[in-house]
Amino acid sequence: MAYWLFKSEVSTWSWDDQVAKGEVGEAWDGVRNYQARNMMRQMKIGDQGFFYLSQKEKAVVGIVEVIATAHPDTTTDDPRWECVDIKAVRAVKMPVTLAMCKAEPRLENMVLVNNTRLSVQPVTEAEWQVVCELAGL
Repeated sequence: MAYWLFKSEVSTWSWDDQVAKGEVGEAWDGVRNYQARNMMRQMKIGDQGFFYLSQKEKAVVGIVEVIATAHPDTTTDDPRWECVDIKAVRAVKMPVTLAMCKAEPRLENMVLVNNTRLSVQPVTEAEWQVVCELAGL
């Protein structure tokens, strides 16, 4: 299994929106960055990810699971863009803020700490464990 981080703005797609989709989940569409798209192409069903709110919250608030591999993004007619489908697995007990990640020496190489603009990011297994620990999971 691989681990990822999916960034969203609460005004566009909130954790509550994701949870409300239940087992059917939702397409992680609208991504228009080649690097992020290429990461989604690597995802497999069962991979897990952090759901991260990127505006004022700047925090991991939940865990999601990939339920459909990369497929055409229906929000555009441009065939270059693809997306995966994800479903909510559980909320974290305590949100893990960007400031907490930056202050944690074990996360100094995490993509989130060094590239806050990328909307889909890989997370190493070691980073996954640290963030889960900080989140009370």
